[in-house]
Amino acid sequence: MSRRGWLLFVMMCFIWGVPYLMIKVAVESVSVPVLIFARTAVGAAVLLPLALRGGQLAGLARHWRPLAAFAAIEIILPWWLLSDAERRVSSSMAALVIAAAPILAVVIARIIGDSDRLTPARLAGLALGFAGVAVLVGPDLRGGDPWAIVELLLTACGYATAPLLAARKLKDVPSLPMTAVCLTLAALVYAPAAALTWPQTMPPGRVLAALAGLALICTALAFIVFFALIREVGPTRSVVFTYINPVVAVLAGVVVLSEPVTLNMLVASVLIVGGSVMAAGRERPAEVETVADPAGLEIADDPPAGLEIADDPPAGVVPEPH
Repeated sequence: MSRRGWLLFVMMCFIWGVPYLMIKVAVESVSVPVLIFARTAVGAAVLLPLALRGGQLAGLARHWRPLAAFAAIEIILPWWLLSDAERRVSSSMAALVIAAAPILAVVIARIIGDSDRLTPARLAGLALGFAGVAVLVGPDLRGGDPWAIVELLLTACGYATAPLLAARKLKDVPSLPMTAVCLTLAALVYAPAAALTWPQTMPPGRVLAALAGLALICTALAFIVFFALIREVGPTRSVVFTYINPVVAVLAGVVVLSEPVTLNMLVASVLIVGGSVMAAGRERPAEVETVADPAGLEIADDPPAGLEIADDPPAGVVPEPH
């Protein structure tokens, strides 16, 4: 990978690793609707002009139903559940529970008819991942805040389901205009509730900084950098950073917010991330050497002549923006 590719990769490891920290800070002083409206409205304001350039929004109207469904299960509902849960659990806990999304994606894909064979290694990965989730959330389900854990698990289910919907119904829609439209729709949905719960006094500086960071860095800039990373290294290798995001999130929570890290969390993180890597793997065909990516796609190391990889990935390749 080139030096530019490594730089973009490291940026994505950070950019989508710190939203949990920023959400935790923001919900101290603003309501969940205000938080999500600020994030989506600013993100849409940055991305819409880019999508409009070159007429990329043309033809999206005929996809309005799957687009609305995708926005609902990828942004509108999960961002509410995640933000509400972080009012009561640590950002580190939230990040580790959400890290189970790739494992849930494998299970959901099988339920809806995915034809990929579950190899022994993938089955072992599923077992490890679910064991990690049990280790992580067990204490909270028994005596902590069970509803917050349920919210996080529902968020992970949304993040696991949305790419499957996109791959089936939105595979011909470029990712940038799809993201811009979904953020715009989410902002419109949350605008009334945000207006009713708008803070009466100016929030503290750290909260304003967190809101700005979520909107400008973790949403708008994140997608710009992500698309640049795809153009630099291809869609296969571009999503590997999603396995590093939980580690960044935990470190950010410990360093900035002094959140405790328990032995359960350490064990669970190893089980969940390791299980995700194993469960998302694919059986390699004997006739061509392939490289498996976290989203479950495969690409030949040396593609046949004339086969080009699109700069903009199919909608289902894009990992969830946290």
